Amino acid sequence: MEFRDYYATLGVGKSASQKEIKQAFRKLARKFHPDVNPGDQAAESRFKQINEAYEVLGDPAKRRKYDELGANWRQYEQAQQGAPGGGPFGTGTWTADVGDGAGGYRTITEDELRDLFGNEDPFSDFFRTFFGGAREPRTSRAPRGQRGRDIEHDVELSLEDAFRGVTRRITVKTGGHARSIEVRIPAGVRDGSRVRAAGEGEGGTSGHAAGDLFLRVHIRPHESFERQGDDLRVRLPVPVTTAVLGGEAEVPTLTGPVRLKVPPMTQAGQTIRLKGHGMPLPGRGSARGDLYATVEVQLPRHLTPEARAHYEALARLSTESADVRK
Repeated sequence: MEFRDYYATLGVGKSASQKEIKQAFRKLARKFHPDVNPGDQAAESRFKQINEAYEVLGDPAKRRKYDELGANWRQYEQAQQGAPGGGPFGTGTWTADVGDGAGGYRTITEDELRDLFGNEDPFSDFFRTFFGGAREPRTSRAPRGQRGRDIEHDVELSLEDAFRGVTRRITVKTGGHARSIEVRIPAGVRDGSRVRAAGEGEGGTSGHAAGDLFLRVHIRPHESFERQGDDLRVRLPVPVTTAVLGGEAEVPTLTGPVRLKVPPMTQAGQTIRLKGHGMPLPGRGSARGDLYATVEVQLPRHLTPEARAHYEALARLSTESADVRK
């Protein structure tokens, strides 16, 4: 059994205040919590070490006892081995501050730690020896149930699907059995978002809740529209005469084309905003982002003799106007 440097585990010095210790714990707990790192064994191990360190350093009385160990920890270990019914510091209760998912922190029990990590002891031999009493034999503890595992599936959508919202039927295999689940994907969902179907993951044991099903959304690129958050961008070809004189142009949207007034002397590359023609904003009712149309001035590919004569006349007029300005 090796001495555990709890200060190093939390990344603080031995002179750190209780506030600094708590802040260091919260930062690390958020980073390595199993809910944030599903299936990551290294993160789970690190989370348990962080909890154990804070269980000691976060309690002023336990911290004093830990600081007293120092280089004499072997003597404490020998004293523990000769002490009937528990360690020199008595039997403790296990609590640690972790995120509650709502931006705050709460205290969790040893049972809850076991729910996270199964029947595996969440504390090390070192901790049990000096702070928690003798470890109970594995055979003396009844197996505990635990929450079912979450399941994650990828789902691919078109931009139109993401705009309208769709229902996808997913086949999930758990415990050797396959079942079909319908999941509603909300309108306005973004690429990379996770849509949760509560209780549709693997079943829990001993009466514990089932896990959740998460659909990770991937949205295919669109041939006409580019998405930027809740806004859309589209190219708007405009004849050179409309750009110069002004007029109307037809702009494509995801709900059909709309007519747009083009101001006179509109420049190539100029962007015109169409408010409320972007993507739906989830949870905001009928609110939508905007559509930005970037003008592309179209030059004629062929000229009739009459059209050429007009362009030549325009060229002469432009030259004359330039000479007058000089």
